[in-house]
Amino acid sequence: MEDKRILYVSSEVVPYLAENEVSLMSFDVPKMINDRGGQIRIFMPRYGNINERRHQLHEVIRLSGMNLVVNDMDMPLIIKVASIPKERIQVYFIDNDEYFKRKSTFTDEDGALYPDNDERAIFFAKGVVETVKKLNWVPDIIHVHGWLASLLPVYMKHYYKDEALFADTKIVTSVYAPGYEGNLNEDMLGKVLFDQVPEASVAALAQSTYENLMKVAVDHSDASIIASPAVSDSLKAYVEASGKPFLPYVEKENFAAAYTNFYKNEVL
Repeated sequence: MEDKRILYVSSEVVPYLAENEVSLMSFDVPKMINDRGGQIRIFMPRYGNINERRHQLHEVIRLSGMNLVVNDMDMPLIIKVASIPKERIQVYFIDNDEYFKRKSTFTDEDGALYPDNDERAIFFAKGVVETVKKLNWVPDIIHVHGWLASLLPVYMKHYYKDEALFADTKIVTSVYAPGYEGNLNEDMLGKVLFDQVPEASVAALAQSTYENLMKVAVDHSDASIIASPAVSDSLKAYVEASGKPFLPYVEKENFAAAYTNFYKNEVL
């Protein structure tokens, strides 16, 4: 993987958030590629429960300042950056006071999903792409982890389809165990269609369940990885029937060789 550029886009990453399947793999995979000579960058949201002082986040003024349109509303984009101690890995944080200042990730104190999680996902997807454009850093692969990041493949294939910067970039989506129950906002489909995404390609979002959201991500990715043993049988079958390269679940102690081989021989 020497000199290959891989952009990791995740909804959760340790050490900034608690350990779970998504946050651990969103650290372990980039670290493994970084150790093997690849060039990597990580993007995640800057949730309000991330301690900026302890993790030494600081705003990047030259990257901040633009407005992103979400459902016909202008939302300011703030970019912060930090380095994971001892790893020489930079993490970029997508921030906006309206979407990410609250002191938790996806749910309120009663465990209810935030009603604007759909808009947060749209803002995150656009914020990542706009920041990478400003950095003028061309990734060979974009690897997506976590459901809040799962609209990125949709926006790359439609909203940003004419961006020459990403003409040769491949998108990989890791599919994990169900990330939430129920549906996101009932107007989610309309908000995505506002960005001129063809309705036929995202019609499943009319029922914005976790499984439908991941199916849409798989549809718009070049390859997929079953990243959890708890992925539902129906979602596994969907990935396998996609006609695209996919990597079956591998135990964590064996993932390094499997992921590297998948990147080199199935994706690139």
